Amino acid sequence: MLGIRSAVASLLPLRAAFRAAAMSTLLISQPRYAWLRELGLQEENPGVYNGLWGGSGQVVTTYCPANNEPIASVRQASLEDYEDTVKKAKEAWKIWADVPAPKRGEIVRQIGDALRKKIKVLGSLVSLEMGKIFVEGIGEVQEYVDVCDYAVGLSRMIGGPILPSERPGHALIEQWNPVGLVGIITAFNFPVAVYGWNSAIAIICGNACLWKGAPTTSLISVAVTKIIAKVLEDNKLPGAICSLVCGGADIGTVMAKDERMDLLSFTGSTKVGKQVALMVQERFGRSLLELGGNNAIIVFEDADLNLVIPSALFAAVGTAGQRCTTARRLFLHESIHDEVVAKLANAYAQVRIGDPWDSDTLYGPLHTREAVKMFLDAVEQAQQQGGSVVCGGKVINRPGNYVEPTIVTGLRHNAPIVHTETFAPILYVLKFKEEEEVFAWNNEVKQGLSSSIFTKDLGRIFRWLGPKGSDCGIVNVNIPTSGAEIGGAFGGEKHTGGGRESGSDSWKLYMRRST
Repeated sequence: MLGIRSAVASLLPLRAAFRAAAMSTLLISQPRYAWLRELGLQEENPGVYNGLWGGSGQVVTTYCPANNEPIASVRQASLEDYEDTVKKAKEAWKIWADVPAPKRGEIVRQIGDALRKKIKVLGSLVSLEMGKIFVEGIGEVQEYVDVCDYAVGLSRMIGGPILPSERPGHALIEQWNPVGLVGIITAFNFPVAVYGWNSAIAIICGNACLWKGAPTTSLISVAVTKIIAKVLEDNKLPGAICSLVCGGADIGTVMAKDERMDLLSFTGSTKVGKQVALMVQERFGRSLLELGGNNAIIVFEDADLNLVIPSALFAAVGTAGQRCTTARRLFLHESIHDEVVAKLANAYAQVRIGDPWDSDTLYGPLHTREAVKMFLDAVEQAQQQGGSVVCGGKVINRPGNYVEPTIVTGLRHNAPIVHTETFAPILYVLKFKEEEEVFAWNNEVKQGLSSSIFTKDLGRIFRWLGPKGSDCGIVNVNIPTSGAEIGGAFGGEKHTGGGRESGSDSWKLYMRRST
């Protein structure tokens, strides 16, 4: 027995040395990335917050898509951690629901100000861990700041009407109350903004929030929550009002099935979203779904090509084709098809590819190695189905998950690959002859998120906006499919899920109506 103990004891220094060596390979341990500590991050980070930081689940390391080097690790939530956090969030809600809405707005204002102070360093983390270029990383944090500003004003405006009663001496009132606990599951591609759209509106409505971000962007989830937690703690409010549980599909499944989750907001693929919707519906719960998009730009013969070329480029190549609003189909009138393709290919050749945190980079990596394989598979399928690769189509020979932005022509409008949303920078360019047919082709895919036409014909514009025009939730004229303003309701129809987030009357989804 003493011999065994002695052997085990002799291994302990080796284990410690191995752990130290592993830590030293992390980017956060290198002087170049010392700025990560400004966000309160360290080599291993707790991935659960409910007023206290913790986590007893699996330790997951996240990687930089630009070089596939490890950044740092996060200890995820166990099912026991999840259970404890839900209980604390429910208790926190009892306090938060009694706070007047304008005072809740004041807390959101402070969260927005705290984000402003960290906007550059947090935007840098988005570039490092998600892979989008620095200006987009900053822009994403700015969206959260903007929706905080919007929510502050909204906190003094939410309310229902007093309606005429048909009974003498009676009042007919619509009273809006918070639903309670809002679960928020977000995707890797907008790891800050989508949580901001949901949480800022949800908490001014009087809800508590429980957030599960994507496992591959866990450091961003931790960093954002640390900023929010400080505001809540400084105001002597329960931190569990904005809880965090980092985790994988096991935590997401439990959230979907949990009857204590009064609303579940899910952003992700249509495939997983369908599973989530069925689990929530089985318990007659509420869900808010933001799923896939197979978005199209339609260019008529009278379009201003000086607008078309940069718009199509930005919509198809921005965020390396990993936005839900990315343009994946480009319909060109047959009379301008060849001219536009030639000009667009020339513009593609000028896109500056590089490290996402370099200020002159316009195009960064895909998020994971799996995404690179998905890109290659889609290009191969497009060619097998009759498509011709005009430019791109290959992996770039450099560290990281870089692929060439790609244009494919010659496919049918209803080719299987054209009707498949591939989360990569592949643009299918298709010819059309008549307005009626191309409007139908826009609408024939299963998703209904974003769409755009380029034309100077006012009659056509209003037909596009009307009942027989685009069936998408976002309908653009002479601007790209990507991008959205926080003042409008963001979301789509059909297999995109039907949910609406951010502005307009999206706040109603986070409340219940009593008449």
